[in-house]
Amino acid sequence: MTKPSLPELLQAAVTAVGGTERPGQVTMAEAVAEAIDGASHLLVQAGTGTGKSLGYLVPALAQGERVVVATATLALQRQLVERDLPRAVEALHPLLRRRPEFAMLKGRSNYLCLHRLHEGVPQDEEEGLFDQFEAAAPTSKLGQDLLRLRDWADETETGDRDNLTPGVSDRAWSQVSVSSRECLGATKCAYGAECFAETARERAKLAEVVVTNHALLAIDAIEGAPVLPQHEVLIVDEAHELVSRVTGVATGELTPGQVNRAVRRAAKLVDEKAADQLQTAAEGFERLMELALPGRLEEIPEDLGYALMALRDACRTVISAIGNTRDKSVQDEDAVRKQALASVESVHDVAERIANGSEWDVVWYERHEPRGGAAYRHSGASLRVAPMSVSGLLREKLFTDRSVVLTSATLKLGGDFNGVGASLGLGPEGAEGDDLPQWKGVDVGSPFDYPRQGILYVAKHLARPARDGDRADMLDELTELIQAAGGRTLGLFSSMRAAQLAAEELRSRIPEFPILLQGEETLGELIKNFAADPKTCLFGTLSLWQGVDVPGPSCQLVVMDKIPFPRPDDPLMSARQKAVEEAGGNGFMAVAATHAALLMAQGAGRLVRATGDRGVVAVLDQRLATARYGSYLKASLPDFWCTTDRNQVRKSLAAIDAVAKRAETEAEVPVEAE
Repeated sequence: MTKPSLPELLQAAVTAVGGTERPGQVTMAEAVAEAIDGASHLLVQAGTGTGKSLGYLVPALAQGERVVVATATLALQRQLVERDLPRAVEALHPLLRRRPEFAMLKGRSNYLCLHRLHEGVPQDEEEGLFDQFEAAAPTSKLGQDLLRLRDWADETETGDRDNLTPGVSDRAWSQVSVSSRECLGATKCAYGAECFAETARERAKLAEVVVTNHALLAIDAIEGAPVLPQHEVLIVDEAHELVSRVTGVATGELTPGQVNRAVRRAAKLVDEKAADQLQTAAEGFERLMELALPGRLEEIPEDLGYALMALRDACRTVISAIGNTRDKSVQDEDAVRKQALASVESVHDVAERIANGSEWDVVWYERHEPRGGAAYRHSGASLRVAPMSVSGLLREKLFTDRSVVLTSATLKLGGDFNGVGASLGLGPEGAEGDDLPQWKGVDVGSPFDYPRQGILYVAKHLARPARDGDRADMLDELTELIQAAGGRTLGLFSSMRAAQLAAEELRSRIPEFPILLQGEETLGELIKNFAADPKTCLFGTLSLWQGVDVPGPSCQLVVMDKIPFPRPDDPLMSARQKAVEEAGGNGFMAVAATHAALLMAQGAGRLVRATGDRGVVAVLDQRLATARYGSYLKASLPDFWCTTDRNQVRKSLAAIDAVAKRAETEAEVPVEAE
């Protein structure tokens, strides 16, 4: 039997999911197949509506080697495992004559721990464990969450937190889950044979396609202990998020609350001398943190250096002492010991990393708003350390021994792939060199007609935004735009404070248009309510830009209050910018402008989600039209028709609103039976 061609396979899979084949999807599938066959690397930009998940799944399933697919959002993981993969596998089975297995794999703390659930949680202040179900009042929110978790444990097949609906608070989940450091290990645990996390790992070992998240991919790359099964092909979807997720995993933090928790957990398991040494070091660290001022530490101050070394040495003493003690009076001693060790080891590792000092790390103090909870009871400050850049790490760990495909709707910034490529540790496209991975960039376009479907409006007449300055003219403009659009507005703000101020002001100015605000409800609930009522507006900040998918007339105006450059006092971004400048590059363009371009491209991408969508992206920042870097930012956005004419935009919004209202009215009128 002749081997089925890629177009045949793609057509079968697209038909199975009820979609229509698009030219961009075919181009993408061919480029992915070529990269896998040639064991090379590919960056592929595929606009919204291209059908990119099948564009990479079909060639990956066809080649028969093990594939890991890493995504950033839960929504896409679900779509892959619950919809795209089952249907594609069934559709391809008659053609491929095999039915590839697939599985989902996440970090251990995403799964319910049966040991914690049945034996209780090691308690900080007392010996032994306490029953969290007894301790929490059944009438409290925590008590209700825990009782629901206990019932869920009997019916769930996966133990995966993301399959629990509605969800529970982080506090409740922490009572029934463990980190990989706290885990006793399947062989030592009484529940090892039934463990959800172990079952997921076993399933992943047997699967041809493993779906995971960026965080687990980062842990697998950074920590050297392989979590993911051996694989020949890696596909990173939502790849524009990868650098920030890897940075997050590689960032260490020390707070007085965390250090004191380690002291309490270890105190009962070691002799008095070791416990006192750690207590004294913790007190010294806490005193310093009370005086900490936010900002980067270019050099570690002498007193902080001493405090960190004292902490590191005390942790070392405690770690070896815990290893040598046995105390039968402690209930479920192994679990208590393991949790104490995990706490002390994480303090040790961060203290040692900062005390050792590396030119590749950035260290800074951060202050938090005072809030409840043990972690912040002692001081609202934390000491943080993050890598200056993760590009070297990614080049070394990601692009060796496998073919890597990175895809997203936003990978081309300013017109080419080199900016994103550099952040991933790749040289310029086509550059030759022994240590440079070979890669190619492909833009497969979008099925949408952006110049006909959308307008990019830059409010050139507004005053240049000053940091934290009064922007009364921007609020006037925003009010008029929402009125012209008849609501239907997604407001994307550069800070939570700006979003809150705008929501407060506009709720009193135009009460006929309800305004939902990020943080006042869960994101899922907000998006559902926003989509349900065309007059409603939704205001939020950067983190909202990624997850909003509202096709149709409920979202016809996307507003950005200003170009989302990183804050000038952001220690990590400013350190990265300075490092580029010291190496002879343009730090502002490489770091700040790239950061802003990515967020703006993601934000603008919220407008057109289907072929019938029409609307306006309004940027209320004159710099997009007047500054030199404006053309770079514009080249990163979809190819909308562009204007600075405010009257034209109001007319267009009013016309789009009128069409939508007419359609809504017609939909409400019942069709009479003939």
